[in-house]
Amino acid sequence: MKTFKPLHHLSTLFFFFLFLPFLNSQTTRQENNTGFTCNNNNNSSKNQTNTYPCQTYAFYRATSPNYLDLATISDLFSLSRLSISKPSNISSPSTPLLPNQPLLIPITCSCNFINTTFGSISYSNITYTIKPKDTFFIVSTINYQNLTTYPSVEVVNPNLVATNLSIGDNAVFPIFCKCPDRTRNSSSFMISYVVQPSDNVSSIALMFGASEKSITDVNGEKLYDYDTIFVPVTKLPVLKQPSTAVVPSPAPSRNSNDVGGGDGGDDKSGIVRGLAIGLGILGFLLILILGIWLYREILFKKEEKEKNLYFGEKGKKGEDYKKKGMDVNFMANVSDCLDKYRVFGFDELVEATDGFDESFLIQGCVYKGEIDGQVYAIKKMKWNAYEELKILQKVNHGNLVKLEGFCIEPEESNCYLVYEYVENGSLYSWLHEDKNEKLNWVRRLRIAIDIANGLLYIHEHTRPKVVHKDIKSSNILLDSNMRAKIANFGLAKSGINAITMHIVGTQGYISPEYLTDGVVSTKMDVFSFGVVLLELISGKEVIDEEGNVLWARAIKTFEVKSEQEKAKRLKEWLDEAILKETCSMESLMGVLSVAIACLHRDPSKRPSIIDIVYSLTKCEENGFELSDDGFGTQKLVAR
Repeated sequence: MKTFKPLHHLSTLFFFFLFLPFLNSQTTRQENNTGFTCNNNNNSSKNQTNTYPCQTYAFYRATSPNYLDLATISDLFSLSRLSISKPSNISSPSTPLLPNQPLLIPITCSCNFINTTFGSISYSNITYTIKPKDTFFIVSTINYQNLTTYPSVEVVNPNLVATNLSIGDNAVFPIFCKCPDRTRNSSSFMISYVVQPSDNVSSIALMFGASEKSITDVNGEKLYDYDTIFVPVTKLPVLKQPSTAVVPSPAPSRNSNDVGGGDGGDDKSGIVRGLAIGLGILGFLLILILGIWLYREILFKKEEKEKNLYFGEKGKKGEDYKKKGMDVNFMANVSDCLDKYRVFGFDELVEATDGFDESFLIQGCVYKGEIDGQVYAIKKMKWNAYEELKILQKVNHGNLVKLEGFCIEPEESNCYLVYEYVENGSLYSWLHEDKNEKLNWVRRLRIAIDIANGLLYIHEHTRPKVVHKDIKSSNILLDSNMRAKIANFGLAKSGINAITMHIVGTQGYISPEYLTDGVVSTKMDVFSFGVVLLELISGKEVIDEEGNVLWARAIKTFEVKSEQEKAKRLKEWLDEAILKETCSMESLMGVLSVAIACLHRDPSKRPSIIDIVYSLTKCEENGFELSDDGFGTQKLVAR
C-alpha cells in the first residue's frame, strides 16, 4: 500500500491544478451576498410568519479527493455519520461514497442578530477550524460547496481578519438556510440547494419532489448559477444514488458581462464549461483508478478502529476489556461519538498526568496533561459520562469548551473526557483571586457577550434545546486572547420545561423557580447569567461572609426610579479596578439593566438570550467615543 501514496499525492495535485482557475473568482452576486435577512419571531409578532429556529437540511455532494466518506463530511458539519446516512438513504454509516453522491445534511436554522448594520441573518452556525492554506473563499466555495459565501463568513466573524488567518482559528461558516413561511405554503422543510449550470426549475422540482410554483414563490423566477436557493418540501425526498461517477461542476469563473444566470451566458462560456467538464471527467478517471487502492487502505483502517472501539492506538483490543466486565450498554450508547472524537488510550492519559498526580490537578477532578505535544484538560469521572457525551456531541461553538476525545477505563469504572486546554483559567479566578492584572471594562463586556453567544447557541441552535444548569464564573474559562468559553456540561439537560425533584447547582446562582419547584428551562440559565453580570460589574462574590446573596442585594439596591440615583449607587457598587479607568456610564448602566432584567423572579418576564445578545452588543457600541486623536476612549460620566 505504501508504494501508492506518492501516486495519491500526484492525483490530489492534479485535481488542485485542474480547478485552480476557478479558485480566484466568484460571480458578482456571490461577492455581494452577505446572507439572507430574517425576522426573529420570539416576541410572537403577528406579522412574522417564519418560525425560527427550525430543523432543516442542506443538499451536499460527495466530492473527490477529500470528501468521499461520511466520516470526513460529518466532521465538516460537526455531526455523526448516522445523522447523515439516514436522511440520505444510505444503508450503513460505514458505506463508501461515490463521487457526486447526493447527501442531505441535517442543520438547525436560526435567525441570528449580527449588528445594527446587517440586522439579522438566517443561517446554521457551523464552526470550522482553520487549516494550512485555508481562506474564507476556499472553504466556503470548495469545502462547503457554495452553501455559504466568503462575504457572509466575514460578516459573522468580525474578530477574524480574512487576510491574516492563523492555523487553529475557529471560524463560524454560516450555512445558508430558511425556515418555512406557514402562511405561504405547507412545507415541512426548506432544503438549501446550490444551483448548478445544468439546472432549471423543472429539474430541481423533479429532484426533490417539489412543485415548480413553490420553488419560484420562495426564490423568484430567475435562477443564478451557484446561488443557494431554498426548496420547500412536505417530506424528505428519497435521493437517487448515482449509477456512474460524474464530477460536479466547479465554482464559476468571473465574467464581468455575465450576471451568472442559469439560462444565460454566451457560446464561449459554454465551450469553456464543456472543456472544463471534459477535463474534469478525464482527471477523475485517473483519480478513481488510483483511489481504489487508497479506499481499501482507509476501509481496512476503519475496520481496525471499530474492532478496537474505545481504547485508541495505544489501548488494548475490545475483547480484552470485555473479559474484565466492560459495561457494554454504555459502549453502545456512545457508539455514535466514535467517528467524531479521538479515543485515547488509558496509558496515554496516565503518562500525560504522571499517574494523575496532584501537581497536574487544575481544579476539582480536572487534570492538565500533554499528549503528542498538545496540552489537554482531562476530566476524570465515574461511569456517568453518557449524558454529558450525548449533549457535547451535539454542540460545536467557539464560545463552548471543545471536547477533543474520551477514554474508558473499566477496571476502576472510570471515564475520562479530554477537552481543549484553555490557557487563562476561570473567570472566577480573575475576578475574585489576587492577580497582578485586573480585567478592564472593555474586556469584561467582551467576556459577557462571549458567554451570551455561547448560551444563544445551546438555547437556540440545538434540537432539543440544551439547558446548561450550572452557569457560574468558575465554569467560564478564558483562552489566550481572553475570550470566554462555557465549560462543564456535567449537569446539562437536553430538553426544556421539565420538572425535577433532584435539585443541583451552585448556591447563589440557582433561579428561584428551579430551587422551589424544580422547573428546568432556558430561563434558569438566563438567571444565572444575570448573576455573572453582577460579578463582572461589582467584582463581588455571589455570597458574602454574612451569607447574603449578591442578586438579592442588587435588586434591593437598584430598586429606585431615579436614573441619577441609580447611577450614583452603581458607582458605589463598581469594582475598584473599573473605577480606576474611564468608562462610559451609558455602557455600565446598560449592562446593569440587562443583569437586573435577567434576575426577574417571574421567568416569563426575563429577556430571551437573543434580546440579551442584542442589548449587550449595543452596550459595547456605547462604550466608546472618539477622542481628538481618533482613538476610542471611555468616560465615566452620566449622560
